[in-house]
Amino acid sequence: MKGIILSGGSGTRLRPLTKMTSKQLLPVYNRPMIYYPLNTLLKAGIKDILIIIAPDHAGNYLNLLGSGKEFGARFTYEIQDEPKGLAEAFIIGESFIDEDDVTMILGDNIFADDFTQEIKSFEKGGRIFAMEVPDPERFGVVEFDGDMQAISIEEKPDNPKSNYAIPGLYIFDNRVVDFAKNVVPSERGEIEITELHQKYLDLGELDVRTFENEWVDAGTFESLHEASILVKNKLDKNMII
Repeated sequence: MKGIILSGGSGTRLRPLTKMTSKQLLPVYNRPMIYYPLNTLLKAGIKDILIIIAPDHAGNYLNLLGSGKEFGARFTYEIQDEPKGLAEAFIIGESFIDEDDVTMILGDNIFADDFTQEIKSFEKGGRIFAMEVPDPERFGVVEFDGDMQAISIEEKPDNPKSNYAIPGLYIFDNRVVDFAKNVVPSERGEIEITELHQKYLDLGELDVRTFENEWVDAGTFESLHEASILVKNKLDKNMII
């Protein structure tokens, strides 16, 4: 299993904080934001990690994280010139993924849960997660049947079919690279990751697991503040970096 941290984008919702640095390098309580998704991967035993970054602040990432030796890992870096959708990460990371399975986590997603067992037990197909939220229209949304089996997935729907949002943690086998290459860009011009979820769902190989602990997508001033509180109250003592 290899890991990808997608840490691109321009962080426009956090201006002026992001005029001089990347969103994922902003402090969340007592560490840079990217430490938290990195912690999730390292705790699961993933030591070979690709970090996809925007070109403007590439040097800052290298200064902070280096080769990964300090963390007992090996880091590879790739530039995403402009954000063209989350699924583009698998195309950028094609040679890095090679014949291995891959866990991707978004650089601004912070979880109170430990996903070590979910990552280590993965065998084939795709595995994603779902959590009930008050504002599902901001995310990819999973619709379940009466047996809590996923039956549909939509990207930021105006009228969500459920309150279950998909957070930024995804586990796939290496077929995901070819699947991503065949995704037709959406009206937003992006290679939507929900298309990959749907592909695995159509194949009958998508495992959707619900969780109830806290999760923060730290892309706004409010959620950045919430993330610091979450870390201070629940995560700080469980960090390994």
